[in-house]
Amino acid sequence: MNSDKKYMRRALDLAALGAGWARPNPMVGCVVVHEHRIIGEGWHQQYGGPHAEVNAINSVQDKSLLPQSRVYVTLEPCSHYGKTPPCADFLLQHGVQDVVICNTDPNPLVAGRGIQKLVDAGCKVHIGVLEEEGQELNRRFFTFQTQKRSYLVLKWAQSADGFIAQPNYQPCQISGPIAKQLVHKWRTEEQAILVGTRTALHDNPQLNVRHWPGPPPLRLAIDKQLQIPPTHHLLDDSTPTLLYTLQKKESTTHTEFVTLPAEGLLLDHLLEDLYQRNVQSVLVEGGTVLLEALLEKNLWDEVRIFQSPVKLHQGVKAPHLPIMPSATRHLLGEDELTVYRNTSPLH
Repeated sequence: MNSDKKYMRRALDLAALGAGWARPNPMVGCVVVHEHRIIGEGWHQQYGGPHAEVNAINSVQDKSLLPQSRVYVTLEPCSHYGKTPPCADFLLQHGVQDVVICNTDPNPLVAGRGIQKLVDAGCKVHIGVLEEEGQELNRRFFTFQTQKRSYLVLKWAQSADGFIAQPNYQPCQISGPIAKQLVHKWRTEEQAILVGTRTALHDNPQLNVRHWPGPPPLRLAIDKQLQIPPTHHLLDDSTPTLLYTLQKKESTTHTEFVTLPAEGLLLDHLLEDLYQRNVQSVLVEGGTVLLEALLEKNLWDEVRIFQSPVKLHQGVKAPHLPIMPSATRHLLGEDELTVYRNTSPLH
């Protein structure tokens, strides 16, 4: 059993290499072991590309060893045709008879069918090795499948005395260069990035990735009354962007104006729209009104707060966490990063 954990941990490490690139598919890793030696491994490197099992099996030089090998895969092999053929069939076609699985797939298109296909073919299947680690790795995917909404990460930077911006919402650089680079890394890890109207107006953010290699997120902004001027970055039509509004406006090549039906349920309609678009995770970067609204509705999964030693003495107060959830703290240069996890988010 200890060796099973060792090889599954390797498969999880491989799976993590697909962060950002595999979305909206889950991150999956696979390791092929013959007589306590890894003879093949792979991960899901790119959405639409070969899955982890295919990459791992293809990397095995001597395919005649596969019937006597044990295959470790972090997520139940798929049983349906999507962008690629079913991985359960692929394993069976290569004579695999022993499979260890970290997590079952909550996707209704799979949901145990991949495991059943392997079992029906006479394959030995072991389930649940490092199950919690696998759920943590793919928490965005599992949240999307089980709670029918995007995984929500709320982020802001605040001064030592608890301000998020200067008076009249004037922006200022609160956190340091390490924090700034880390935020751009986070942007590559989430499928979309969202800001409210005031942040869009006052900060004129680009919401792209400039300080870290990786795929850019889908840009999202709330602009109920179409206040964002056409000269702002969010309307430069440079990359796919969704503007949520109560008005009607014709979309352009990369910018879609999404008219929501009611202001009172705006966030609910926005999240439902993102679910229908298969957007599995959102990084919310402000402003205070939007962050407070999500916190009040308990619509969040993580909160990440940078606290700077700098004091502003006055300005816009940072959002207030209504509860004290579990937290981990990290020092990044002169800034302190605190990460909160919501143990009972709204389903």
